Amino acid sequence: MIRIILIRHAESTANESGTLSTTQPGPELTTRGREQAEALADALRDVPLDGLYASTLRRTQLTAEPLARQTGLSLTVIEGIHEIEAGDLEDRSDHEAMSAYALPMQVWAQGDFTATVPGGFSGDHFFERFDRGIAEIWQSHQTSSGDRPDGDTVAIVDHDAAIRVWVAGRADNLGPEFTSTHGLANTGIVVLTGSPTAGWHVETWQGEPVA
Repeated sequence: MIRIILIRHAESTANESGTLSTTQPGPELTTRGREQAEALADALRDVPLDGLYASTLRRTQLTAEPLARQTGLSLTVIEGIHEIEAGDLEDRSDHEAMSAYALPMQVWAQGDFTATVPGGFSGDHFFERFDRGIAEIWQSHQTSSGDRPDGDTVAIVDHDAAIRVWVAGRADNLGPEFTSTHGLANTGIVVLTGSPTAGWHVETWQGEPVA
């Protein structure tokens, strides 16, 4: 088993402008975002971590840097856990684009993973790559006995839509009806326990216990 602290990245310039930005390397953090990243490291000061991970997009890595300095952990970049691709909607900020980006995810929530973002990918593609990234992290914490050591905790800095969609599809105690109505602020945290084989259980969502 493993305990995952899933963290949405700090405020980026794309967040500030309300722009869809999902391609690499992605935008920088704003001044406020850099302050949020420092505050995140301070908030997790007393949490023992056994690993620190981020996606291939720069904003997650910049968010994780203060935490890496504080803990002395090396930051590992993981393929597959990046944001849901915006496809033809990339760099747009209009209402029509935002609605078109969200629509396939609403269809995925109903169990149809074949829907695609315009010019992007399907839900099957998203879950396959994200599961693969999480499994890579899990595997790196395996012991010779084939199970997680007790108390193993890792922090993963990731993205809003990716976190909410993946948690909704993989957690055993909440689903799309929860994640679609509960936002995740910049540097907001979701804590899960479990494994790729046993499944995942959400403990807290932005500091609030989940039944």
